[in-house]
Amino acid sequence: MVFLSALLLLVAFLVGSVPVGSAVLSRAGVNVRVTNAHNLGVDNVLHRVGVRLSALGALLDAGKGFLAVLMASSLGTPEVSVLAALAAYLGHLNPPRLLYGPNPPRGRGNMLLLGVLAALAVTGAVPLWAATLPVMVYAGVAGFWGYVSAATLAGLLTFTLAAATLNLDPAAKLGALALLVAATWRFKENLGRLLDGTEPRLGDPVPLAGRRSDEVVAAFMIHPMTLENFWSARRFAWLRPLVERGVISEKGVRQLAESLRPMKVGELHGIRTVDGKSIRCYLLSSPLLPDVFRDQPELATRRAIEGARLAQELGAEVFGLGAFWSVVGNKGVDVQAAVPDITITNGGAYTSGTIKAAIPGILEHFAAQGRDLKQATAGVVGANGVVAFGIARTIAPQVGKLIMIGRDLERLERSAATLRRAAKTTEIVTTTSYDTLKEADLIFTATSDPNPVIFPPHVKPGAWIFDEGRPADAHESVQAVPGVRVIPGGVVRPPGGMTSNIDLQFGEGQVPACLAETLIIAATGEHWRKSLGPQTLSENINFFVEQADKLGFQVVE
Repeated sequence: MVFLSALLLLVAFLVGSVPVGSAVLSRAGVNVRVTNAHNLGVDNVLHRVGVRLSALGALLDAGKGFLAVLMASSLGTPEVSVLAALAAYLGHLNPPRLLYGPNPPRGRGNMLLLGVLAALAVTGAVPLWAATLPVMVYAGVAGFWGYVSAATLAGLLTFTLAAATLNLDPAAKLGALALLVAATWRFKENLGRLLDGTEPRLGDPVPLAGRRSDEVVAAFMIHPMTLENFWSARRFAWLRPLVERGVISEKGVRQLAESLRPMKVGELHGIRTVDGKSIRCYLLSSPLLPDVFRDQPELATRRAIEGARLAQELGAEVFGLGAFWSVVGNKGVDVQAAVPDITITNGGAYTSGTIKAAIPGILEHFAAQGRDLKQATAGVVGANGVVAFGIARTIAPQVGKLIMIGRDLERLERSAATLRRAAKTTEIVTTTSYDTLKEADLIFTATSDPNPVIFPPHVKPGAWIFDEGRPADAHESVQAVPGVRVIPGGVVRPPGGMTSNIDLQFGEGQVPACLAETLIIAATGEHWRKSLGPQTLSENINFFVEQADKLGFQVVE
C-alpha cells in the first residue's frame, strides 16, 4: 500500500510537470518566454492566440491536475488524493530539468489547481462545498481587488481551513497546508511587488511584444549601495527594526541579500519621446551590496544573467546594467552570451557621450575665468575604468599636467603610455594616492565606489570637480573649501514627465546616462548599438548623443 501510494504520487508529480499549455502555444508559433505568467498569462495569451487556443491550453492544464488526482483516488484514501493534488502542483511549479531542459516554462498553476479541486470533489475525497468555496473566494478576491496572486492564496487558505474542519487523516490536512505553503513560495515575488506597489492588476496594460506599435519596453538592473538603500524598499523595511534591536545581525541581512534572485522593484512611467513613442522601463534588482561584486564576481554574474531572463519574461526588449552591474561578466559580454534573445547593454557609450559633450563646456568656462589650461593641472580619479580613461584621453592634450589615479598602478602606466604618445607636451603622472589631487585645478572623477573618495584635504581652494560617480565621489563637505565648484555629470532627463515609485537618487525626473542609453536603444530599435565589453566605439558614442537630442533626452548641467 505504501509503495503503491508513493508510486501514484510520483506519477502525479510527473503528470503535473508536463508543460501541456506551453506545448500548445509553442505548436502555434508562440514564444512562451514572452507569453508567460509574469505577464498575466490569460490576458496576454488571449491577445496572442485567441480564445480557442487559450481555452485549449487552460483545459489541458486543468485536465492534468484532474487526471493526477483521479489516478490517486483509485486507492480509495482521501489523504493520498490530497497529497496527489500537492504533488501535481509541485510538478507544475518545478518541472524536472532533466526532462524539460535547464529553463522549463513555469506558470502560476491556477488552472491546474482548479482541476485538482474538481477531481477532489468528483472522487469524494472532500465534500463539494470544500472544493467550490475556495473557487468562489478566488473569484471574489480577483474580481474585487484584481490581484491574481492574492486571489490564489486566499482560495488556498480557504481550502486549508476547510480541510482542517473535515474528518480527514492528518496527512490530508498537512497536504492542504503544504499546497498553501507551496503557492506562497511561488508567489513570494508577487507579494513583494504588492508591498512595493508594483504588482499589476487584472486588466492593467502589461507589455507584450508587438501588442502596441507606439510603446517599447526596457528593463534596468539596479542594486542598493548601502543597507540604508536596502531598507528603502518596502518589502525589506520590516528588517530594519529587527537589526536595530539585535534580533538579526547585519551579516544575516547581507547573507539574505546574497540569496535573493532578481526581482521587479519599480517602474518608470511617463517617458514619451518627441516622436510620440512611449517607453516603459522596469527596474529590477538583486540586492547585492557593492563589496559582493568585488568579492564574489561569479555570484554577481549569475544574478545578472537571472535578471536578464526575468527582463525578457517581463516583455522587455533591452536590458541595461547599472552601477556595479555594468562591470560584471566581462562588462556584460557573458550576460549577453547566456541570454542571447534580449539586448544587453552596460550603458558605456552614452555615458561617455554625455561626458564628451560636457567637457568642452567645462574647459571653456574654466578658461573664461582667466585660467590658462596649458598651465593647469587636471586630476582624473578612477582612471582604470573605461569612463574615466575616456575623460583622461579627452583632456590630456589640453592641460599642462595630468594626474591619473586608480587602484591598479600597472594598468595605469599602460594607459598613461598611450596618452603620452598622443599628448607629447603634457606631463602625465600615475598614482594610487588621492593626496596628489591637492595640486589639481580640475578634478574629473568617475569611480564605482559606494562611498565618497574625495574629501576637503584632497582639494585645493578654487578647484573645479566634475563628479561622474554614482553615488557621488566627492563628499558634500568639499563644497565648504573656498572657491570649489562641484559639477555633477552623467545625469539625463528623459522626455515627458517621468515618474518612479522609487528614488534613483539622481534628482526628480532624472536618470543616469547608462539607463538613458537603455531607453534610447529601445526607442530607436537599433539594438546593435549596445555597449558591451571594455571597448566603446566612437561611432556609437556619436549615435547616442545625436539620437538623444532627436528624441528629447536632455543632459543635466
